[in-house]
Amino acid sequence: MSKALIAMSGGVDSSVAALLMKDKGYDCIGCTMKLYANETINVCDSHTCCSLDDVEDAKAVARKLEMPHHTFNFQDKFKENVIDKFVACYEKGRTPNPCIECNKTMKFNELYQRAQILGCDKVVTGHYARIRQVENGYQLLKGLDSGKDQSYVLYSMTQNELAHTDFPLGELTKDQVRKVAEENDFINANKPDSQDICFVPDGDYVSALKRFSGRNYEPGDFVDMEGNVLGRHKGIVGYTIGQRKGLGISAAHPLYVVKLDVENNRVVLGTNDDLFSRDVDVEDINWIGPDELPKEFRCKAKVRYRMTEQPCTVKRVGKNGAHIVFDEPQRAITPGQSAVFYDEDIVLGGGIITLL
Repeated sequence: MSKALIAMSGGVDSSVAALLMKDKGYDCIGCTMKLYANETINVCDSHTCCSLDDVEDAKAVARKLEMPHHTFNFQDKFKENVIDKFVACYEKGRTPNPCIECNKTMKFNELYQRAQILGCDKVVTGHYARIRQVENGYQLLKGLDSGKDQSYVLYSMTQNELAHTDFPLGELTKDQVRKVAEENDFINANKPDSQDICFVPDGDYVSALKRFSGRNYEPGDFVDMEGNVLGRHKGIVGYTIGQRKGLGISAAHPLYVVKLDVENNRVVLGTNDDLFSRDVDVEDINWIGPDELPKEFRCKAKVRYRMTEQPCTVKRVGKNGAHIVFDEPQRAITPGQSAVFYDEDIVLGGGIITLL
């Protein structure tokens, strides 16, 4: 019998994923990844990801499904691979997506190593995405529920990882998943989805950055597109491209963050029109394959998680870089976020947007 290691967060998605793998005939082992202590993120209650409540919910579902459950302590690796990179990215004037880094380094790296130790053939998560085997390898596809599709945060997956991964929820909607959980009397059937970054549960990124880094961030100048000083900002890490609220600047027209000048500790403000661009440079791209892409090709891409991918031309630069030209200007393209490339439902790959 094939064995599967189920990553169980304590939420409804991963719980139903475990049930569906059992129904497929797999010998399943549940696990919960302990990524940080609540005191590390300055949270004392239990209502956050990785809390004792989440672990207990995962264990309760595992008991109900008569499968063993382990809690793996990955706190040191998570700090090194996700939290420290999160801080460094902000300090470079970028806006990171730590969920992508967590999937890359934790779920499909550290967890894979544990799966091999336990003799498991598959690593299983509750992501809304699909994997399709083709003649010469594997393809990563969008989840069928367009409102829940999570393929954007999975673009770093390799052919080997796709071969040893299962996404049982890829062809289901969220409503269907909750219905399955209710029919099976899962304790977390109606548990709300987490919304914030797990290690910044209150959404206060600036306080989290100060706490993680042990540094205060120096105030500096707000300047306009011509370099004229408009006022003072409270520290460059507190701002991101496209931001309008919280600037504290009076002007005859709305002002937005257009650029972060880290070298001079300046936040550049402009109009909404100044936020639009057709050109994007991308680095550290993972091309999923299995087929080699041409040096220049047409596809669709998106530069934020919650947007509809847009038509563009992609010109590959070196092995892992690309220059994108969108057919229509896109708003608030943000360094540090990811550009992900699609051919209809197929994820071609993705990478990090560089400094503009």
